[in-house]
Parts: sequence; structure tokens; C-alpha cells
Amino acid sequence: MIKRELNFKGNSPLLYLISTPIGNLEEFSQRALNVLNDIDYVAAEDTRNSGSLLAKFGIKKPFIMCHEHNEEEASTKIISLLKEGKKVAYMSDAGYPAISDPGERLVARCIQEDIKVSCVNGSNAALCALVCSGLPTKHFYFYGFLPSKGSERRKELAILKDREDTTIFYEAPHRIDDTLKDMKEAFGGSRKASIGRELTKAFEEFIRGNFDELCELDKETLKGEMVIVVDKAEKHAKSLTDEDVKALLLDYCKSMKSKDAIATVVKETGIPKNKVYDLYISLKN
Repeated sequence: MIKRELNFKGNSPLLYLISTPIGNLEEFSQRALNVLNDIDYVAAEDTRNSGSLLAKFGIKKPFIMCHEHNEEEASTKIISLLKEGKKVAYMSDAGYPAISDPGERLVARCIQEDIKVSCVNGSNAALCALVCSGLPTKHFYFYGFLPSKGSERRKELAILKDREDTTIFYEAPHRIDDTLKDMKEAFGGSRKASIGRELTKAFEEFIRGNFDELCELDKETLKGEMVIVVDKAEKHAKSLTDEDVKALLLDYCKSMKSKDAIATVVKETGIPKNKVYDLYISLKN
């Protein structure tokens, strides 16, 4: 039987995950500050960065270092403190813990030990870059950082090139040139993309264009951590069989009128309307 308990009721220990500003300190929420003022220990990816951040808000707490190289060991200590009744929060350097940052293993260990987990919402670079990109947001896929080794990066991009979702990548300035060239090779020069850099900071910039254009940018002007948002791949009608189209029609007809279902399939697949209509009639017969 699944054990259930409201996060803020009952006596089970609770780990807080604190989302931190990705640039603009005014985005540090009052709730985050309230939680941090109330806890006993702060677990942090980099205690120097987190210490500086908390000092700006007049908060002083004992720190536990928890980064990718000691996360298992640190998790054991954090879990022990939580079971002793201490209040602990974990925060990464910027943005959400466990999103291209440490914290995933800590959360998994806590859940294994019946310790509840709650996230204090805040800034997220991926979503910020996505909604400002001008690219489709209905379905998107967050990839994060590509491999730093060129051959591995190109292999991953070859797998991702046909995704029919807007895809989001993180990238560092010293790799942006090679990454854009590899993306152009994998996705094609005409695929649209957006680069968001210095998000929420004074020099925030969004650069939108296709990969032919993005690869011509002066790389000396691409400073700071970046988010690359890539347009979805187009569906290819020739890859869909008649049976595939019929299955789509049947699925859409469950939730909409036949006329709307046909129009939706035409829009999504690029197959001529008369062809889709004929397949719909064959289903009725």
C-alpha cells in the first residue's frame, strides 16, 4: 500500500529544495527567504556562492557541502540530520536543484528513507528561454548539457534531430562555437533556433534565427551561460502509412467532431485533405 502524508502535516521529516536566482537577485522569493530563515542547516552545491547569496539577505546558517562528487556521502549526513528532527534545505548555485545540477540523488535517497521533499519555486533558465524564444511551447523536451566531447555530442544530436518537440539545451560560452556548428550539421542550416544568454541580468539578450545565421555570429559577443532553444522537426507525410493515419483519425474522433479530426490530422501530418478524407470514409465503411 502506498504511504501518504501531506507535506506540511504529520511528523515525517521534510527536505526543502530551494530554487535560487539565475541572475537577478530580486527573483529570490519571500517564501524562500522565510524557509531559509527558519531552518537549521543549508546544504549547497557551492558554499561560497550560496554563502554570498544568503549574506546579501542577512541570513547566516551552517552549511553542508553537497555537490556532484560527494552527493552520496553528503546525502547520508543530510538524512541523518533530518531524522534527528533538524530542518534542512538544499540549494544549487542558480535555478532549480537537480535540473542540470546536483540534487537528484539526494532527493531519491530521501524518498527511499520516507523523508518528504518540497520545492520552493523560483527561477528556471530553460523555461525563461523557451517562452521568450518565439518557438512552439505546446510540447517541449529539455535535454540540458550536451557531451563536451565532439564525437559524443554529434552522436547525441543525430538522435535528437527528428524530435517533433521544441528542444532545449544548456551550453557554456567556451563550447558555443563548436556546438552551433554541430547543431547546424545535425539539424540543417534552415532549422530555426533561439539563443538566450545572461538571462535576467543587465545584459540579457535573445538571438533568434536559423543555424546558418547563428553560426555567423561573432563568438566573442556570446558571453555567459546560454540556453539554446531549437525548433521542432517537421513531420514527414511519407513516413506515415495509411494505417497510421487511420489510427490518428480514430484517436481524434474520440474527443472532437469528425470535421475537426480531419482538419487536425491534415495540419499535423501535411497529408492532403482529400487523402485524409478518403481514409476517414474508408473507416466508416
